[in-house]
Amino acid sequence: MSVTLYGIPSCGTVKKARAWLDQHGIAYEWVDLRTTAPEPERVAGWMGKFGSRPMRNTSGGAYRALPDAKKSWGDAEWLPLMQADPMLLKRPVVEVDGEPATVGFEEPVYAELFGK
Repeated sequence: MSVTLYGIPSCGTVKKARAWLDQHGIAYEWVDLRTTAPEPERVAGWMGKFGSRPMRNTSGGAYRALPDAKKSWGDAEWLPLMQADPMLLKRPVVEVDGEPATVGFEEPVYAELFGK
C-alpha cells in the first residue's frame, strides 16, 4: 500500500495525522502544500471524490478573506480557486495507491482505512 499525505507542517490537524501514522508504523510520502502545489488534475480528483464543501479549509485565513458570496459557491466555482491556492484546501488529504482516500483527520476513519 502506497500512502501519500498532503498538508502543511504547521497545521495542527496535519501534525495529529502524521503522529497517528507514525505511531501505527504506516509509511507515507509527505507532500508540503506550501512548497509543492498539487497538480490541477489532482485537486479535481479530490473534488470529484469528496466535493467542495468537505475540501474547504474554513478555518484558514485564505478562506476567511473571501467575500461571503463566494463561500456559497458550488464545486464548479470552487475547483479553480482550490487549484490556484492550496491554502484553501482542508488538510491533510490522504491518497492510498494514488487514489483519494480521506480528507482531514479523524482517528476512527484512519483506523478503518489502515486496518488498525
